[in-house]
Parts: sequence; structure tokens; C-alpha cells
Amino acid sequence: MEELFSALAPVFGLILLGYVLKRRDFPGDHFWAPAEKLTYYLLFPALLIESTRQASLGSGTLRPALAVVLAVLALSGLLFAARRRLNLSGPAFTSVVQGSIRPNTYLGLAATAGLMGAAGLAQAAVILALLVPLVNVISVSALCRHGQNASRGQGIAGFLRELGKNPLILAILIGLALNVSDLTLPKLATEFLDILGRAALPLGLLAVGAGLSFTAVGQGRRPILVCLLTHLVLLPALAIIACLLLDTSAEGLTTAILFTAIPTAPSAYILARQLGGDHGLMAAVITTQTVAAAISLPLILALFS
Repeated sequence: MEELFSALAPVFGLILLGYVLKRRDFPGDHFWAPAEKLTYYLLFPALLIESTRQASLGSGTLRPALAVVLAVLALSGLLFAARRRLNLSGPAFTSVVQGSIRPNTYLGLAATAGLMGAAGLAQAAVILALLVPLVNVISVSALCRHGQNASRGQGIAGFLRELGKNPLILAILIGLALNVSDLTLPKLATEFLDILGRAALPLGLLAVGAGLSFTAVGQGRRPILVCLLTHLVLLPALAIIACLLLDTSAEGLTTAILFTAIPTAPSAYILARQLGGDHGLMAAVITTQTVAAAISLPLILALFS
């Protein structure tokens, strides 16, 4: 437990620091949007390219990734089957879908690096190679069918274009291409990517904290509670069951738990605004899950990993 605390405390400490800095207006509102853009389009892709390039693609690495995919598919199926029973508006339902399956990759990679080092990052890169496209397709499918723009059928073509330009997906594809082709990058290039990648996680976590908002938490308590239970409890439970069925390693189980028990990504809010979801509810879900995960994530890891 002490090892878990030592690895995860700095991660959530950076999120808290980002929240405090934003509320203190330091270094100013003009800083956070460009910082998040820099992380998303440059620093984070550099980290993913280098991690995916070095990842081992054997069955031991693929099994945890498959377990996470199966867990996400199972939970998504349950949510769509329970659509009427949840008694939510279409836009609110889309936020519940995103809030149940979309992971905060910054937090997941930072926690993986703290607990498992470079080997964990390589495993995480393989999981993200399958997970990032999957959650985007499911989330946008829900938004296009149940969002405010659903009746007009808007957003599908634009989303497909954006999916093809998604920097995270492109970075993973580049890393995989380098991995399977056995191409050796010059030392200068690998060191360049390594330095850029090391800046991604601290800046990304600070930006996560700066984006937290408690103003909408008092509204929509029932869907917020649903998202807390589905994402922070049910999704990791499904991943654990899948890992046991697939006979994954202990390290693979830990990584699978990390990427299913972490809160929803801030990018869910942006997608909800673009495609007609309930972005106010989405902001509340992201905030409450991030706070709750500071308690639930160490507990789940201590119990099962």
C-alpha cells in the first residue's frame, strides 16, 4: 500500500496543484488553453510514439489490451440495453456513455509510469492503441444517435475526418509502424522524443486540474452517481474478470486496472459540446470522478493487482 501511495500521490498532487494555480489565476487564463493544446498535439504524441515503438507485441502484452477492450464493449452494451431504464434525455445519456468508458490517458500513463516504469508505459501504449479508437467510435455513435443534433444527422462526416487527424491515433500508428518494421531511429531522434515525452505528463496533469469545475456538480446527481459506479467500479471489475479469463500476467492485470479505474478524460467535454451532448453534465462527471478516483483507484489496486 505504501508503494501505491508513493506512486499515485504525486499524480493527484499535480492535478490539485493545477486546480489551485487556475483558481489563483497563475500564470493567467491565457496560459492553460495553449498548454493543453501543446500537450495534446506535440508532447503526448511524442510519448506515445516512443512507448509504442519500444513495446513488446507478444501475447503477454496483447492480453491485457484485449481484456480492456472486452470490458469496454461489455459495459457499452449494458448501457445501451439499459437506455430506457435510465430515464435520461438523449444528451444526458451520451454524457453517461462517455463518462462510463472514456479514460483520462494523462492520468493513466502517469500512474503507470510511477508504478511500473518504462515497461508499464510500453504495455500502456498497446492498450491505448486499441482503446483510443474504440472509445471514440462508441462515444460518437452515441452522440450522433442521441445528442441534440441527432435528428439532423450532423457531425458524422466531420467526426470521421477528425478521427483520421487525431494526434493520439496517428502517434500510435507511427509507433506501431516503427515497431513492426524494426527500423532503428537515430539516437538524436529517440532522445528528442524522450525529452518531449517527459514533459507531457506533468503539464497534462496540471491542465487536468485547471479544467476541474465544481459549479455544475449539484445538478444531475443521479447520472453523476451512475457514472461513478459504472466507470470507477463496474468497468475495472469487468476488466479484472476478463484478465482472469485470459490468464494475463500480474503486470498486465495492474495496467488493465489502471486504464479502466481512472476518471473520464477532459476531452469528453469538448466532444459533448461539438456533437450536441450535455456538456454541463459532462463537466460535473469529469470533476466528481477525478476527485473520487483519488480514493477508489488506490483501493482497487491494493485489493486486486
